[in-house]
Amino acid sequence: MAPSISTFITVVAWATCTLLFEKYHAVELAATSESSAALQLERNALLHTGWWSSNQTGNNSGHCQWDGIDCNARGNVIAIHRTYASLGGKLKLNFSSFPNLVRLDLVGNEFQGSIPFEIGTLSKLSHLHLGFNNLIGEIPLSIGNLKNLVSLSLENNRFTGQIPSSIGCLTNLSYLSLSWNQINGSIPMEIGNLKSLKSLHLASNNLTGPIPTSLGDCYALTELSLSRNYLDGSIPHHIIDLYWLDSIDVSHNFLSGEISVELGRASSLSILDFSFNKLTGSIPPHFSFIKEVNLSYNSLKGQIPVDYGWYYDRYHTPDTLIGNEDLCGQSMGFPPCPPARNNSVGRTVKIMVPIAMFIGFFVLWCFLLLKCVVKKTLPESTKAKNGDLFSIWNYDGHIAYEDVIRATEDFDIKHCIGTGGYGSVYRAELPNGKVVALKKLHRLEAENPTFDTSFRNEVKVLTKIRHRNIIKFHGFCLHKRCMFLIYEYIERGSLFWVLNTHVEAVQLDWRKRMNIIKGIADALYYMHHECIPVIVHRDISSNNILLNSKLEAFVSDFGTAKLLDSDSSNQTLIVGTYGYVAPELAYTMIVTEKCDVYSFGMVVLEILMGKHPGEFLNSLSSSHSQDVMLNELLDHRPPPFNHLVAHDIFLVAMIAFACLRTKPKSRPTMKCVFRELLSRKKPIAKPLHTISIWQLRNQETYLVGESETQS
Repeated sequence: MAPSISTFITVVAWATCTLLFEKYHAVELAATSESSAALQLERNALLHTGWWSSNQTGNNSGHCQWDGIDCNARGNVIAIHRTYASLGGKLKLNFSSFPNLVRLDLVGNEFQGSIPFEIGTLSKLSHLHLGFNNLIGEIPLSIGNLKNLVSLSLENNRFTGQIPSSIGCLTNLSYLSLSWNQINGSIPMEIGNLKSLKSLHLASNNLTGPIPTSLGDCYALTELSLSRNYLDGSIPHHIIDLYWLDSIDVSHNFLSGEISVELGRASSLSILDFSFNKLTGSIPPHFSFIKEVNLSYNSLKGQIPVDYGWYYDRYHTPDTLIGNEDLCGQSMGFPPCPPARNNSVGRTVKIMVPIAMFIGFFVLWCFLLLKCVVKKTLPESTKAKNGDLFSIWNYDGHIAYEDVIRATEDFDIKHCIGTGGYGSVYRAELPNGKVVALKKLHRLEAENPTFDTSFRNEVKVLTKIRHRNIIKFHGFCLHKRCMFLIYEYIERGSLFWVLNTHVEAVQLDWRKRMNIIKGIADALYYMHHECIPVIVHRDISSNNILLNSKLEAFVSDFGTAKLLDSDSSNQTLIVGTYGYVAPELAYTMIVTEKCDVYSFGMVVLEILMGKHPGEFLNSLSSSHSQDVMLNELLDHRPPPFNHLVAHDIFLVAMIAFACLRTKPKSRPTMKCVFRELLSRKKPIAKPLHTISIWQLRNQETYLVGESETQS
């Protein structure tokens, strides 16, 4: 009996093991088959996009070997990164085929259409980058399903609609950029749920309503950019409590209310831009620790704090404060603050005012009488020798005629730094340490009625204007011995000189060139649209654009500028620099703002090419221009540019050719030009080597709408 029982047990054990092994093997085969099917599904989905050439896909190589594909150990796709590959078309990726996808980076591919709702199925996705495309429609609600998302970048597309409230579900999000779209509505309160958010960029959209107070709950926030929207209300105090906040830009909105005093104690801040809003009240103290502050173009009032940053001194109006007419302080551009009122002497003041007025009138009468007597008694030779000393004038009252003579050693040639259209330019260091530039008419020029008219015209124009990109005018002298104008000294000289000096031109990288173009446009926009009457420069050229030590642009030389009179024909002689003058002046002799627009277009092309474009433009025929690509036009001396600058180059090139249209009415206004330069809402251009000059010259629909309505 024992052997039979033992044999039975052995047989049963063997049979059980065999069944278990077969079952395990079947499960393993099924899993392998399922994995193989999943991998094949991924491969087919990638092939369907058409994003890879047949050279890669046709040799039966595994898709994990294709460009821009990363896989895990099992062969599943975990990353797709195809940036600036000009893929085009719609975003036809079957998202459900990639359950293991962690990173999707498709920046700068000119994709069209909308983001499919199915993107919400990518539950493991941590990085989603679809910026710099032509995507439209609304951001899908399903994006809130991507709970593992750390970085979301959808900037520079054409998205409309509102920011979905489901974005508040992305609690792991660290970086969010939706800038340069057409998103409207308000910023959702749910954004305060993003406790891990460090960078928030919503600039250049159509957002309205107040800044949500819930942003104060984003404790990790270091960068906040909400500029160029339509936000209103006050700046929430909660934002100031963000300990790690390094930069905040809410410029170009409609924000109102006062700036919180607590902001001056936010020790982590290094960049603060509240410019172009409707803020009121005074400037909080303790701003000196912030590296960059811009409060310009608000309605601030009161005294400028003595610790308002390192850029505030007693001789200059801080550009970061211009446009606040009710501020006062100890600088040349602001009136001094009145002394504090003492109510205890109010009655004495009331008594003294009439007495002071009487004494003042009496002194004035005596002064006029004395001047009349002196004029009658002085010999003619003495008057001719001294000239009319009462005509020496300046802004701050501290630049005396004698100081100028001593500083230039009576206009010694060693202080001469150049010659202008109607005089020589000198560098002078005044006793207070301030360096100025003097444009002096020589004696023969001063006696020439044409030069005298230009001199007086420049004084007339420059006393009416003040702008950050227009050379600052400190004063003038109409002495019979000599006539001169006093300007701010601009260190680097003219744009023409910089572009024609190799060492200087190399330093003038593409970002600086774009900023120079924006600065010139800003100045012309101010002259054409914010000055009454309108001021037309009539001689915009690279010689009349000066660059300071930071390579910022300043429009200069207003000797030929004209104040447009709406009640006259505005006929004029042809003036300006050859190669920059608008063609219509030759047969109409009528000056308009569009003359400056044409000259601006020439300067822009000169900045892009590194030389005057006249010879190039004259050589272009319609057929030849089809063969010349934009990248061939560009100056080769600056360092290479990235995709962001390539977008700017494409934009300013389009603007330049629009400004150079033959018919004045078809040119854009400077208001339109300046708005386009700031908006950055245009889609990314094609690669510059694929854009022909013929295409740029024939963009007849670009920047026309506003130009024809405002011509």
